[in-house]
Amino acid sequence: MTQAIRFDAGGYRYIPSVFQYSAGIAALDGFEVERACLHRPLPMSQAFAFVERHLEALGRPPTAFAACELRSPAPFTDQGFTDFNRFYVATLERWGIWRDGANPVARTNVCPFYDAPSEPVMFAFSYTVPARGASARPSFVIAGGGEAAEGSGPYRDRTVRHGETHPEALRQKLVFVRDAMEARLAALGLTWADAVQAQLYTVFDIGHLFGDCFGARGVLRPGVVWHYARPPVVGLDVEMDVMGPARTIVI
Repeated sequence: MTQAIRFDAGGYRYIPSVFQYSAGIAALDGFEVERACLHRPLPMSQAFAFVERHLEALGRPPTAFAACELRSPAPFTDQGFTDFNRFYVATLERWGIWRDGANPVARTNVCPFYDAPSEPVMFAFSYTVPARGASARPSFVIAGGGEAAEGSGPYRDRTVRHGETHPEALRQKLVFVRDAMEARLAALGLTWADAVQAQLYTVFDIGHLFGDCFGARGVLRPGVVWHYARPPVVGLDVEMDVMGPARTIVI
């Protein structure tokens, strides 16, 4: 896993990944990450303007925007996902965040099975603020990742046990996303002990696999929130992210 890069304009460092998002962020010294959950998720056409107003009210620049959690109506095709991502990064480019194909902002984008939105919406977002006193606990967000290796080419060619959802295939998928989260934590100098909670996204019955896949590795120590949702690309079945903000607010 590539080492983290400083993004001084935002007050955080990030793990470089693909053009649409980074693999995770952590606050720089003197800053901390705050996570805001939207009580009523906003369509993307309204969400970015809302984020701008929120950051301005806090006296923070748009570059403080560090991570977001999105909800989409249904999984995208490979091309549909690329098209959506290019629309998404256009605002980040305007804010001075996305430059020359490098994107510091971490992201999770999943598709609720029930109460799905009619269009992509923002569910939550995270940003940096000046640290409120000394704290020994790092604050961070690890981006969502599914059971597909990073890289180019069709997702189906990079997906663990593509098209298989029997218990052993699901176990291998969970192990893959767990290990990916551990690698991202390690790239920021973190472990599961630093997490506030992990979030898991799948519509398949994986409860009986929690102990085997997560227990001995310390994943269950902070707790795992299971969202009944699909990953954002057709053919993926499991996604996971890890939350470690200094605080979470609901607005």
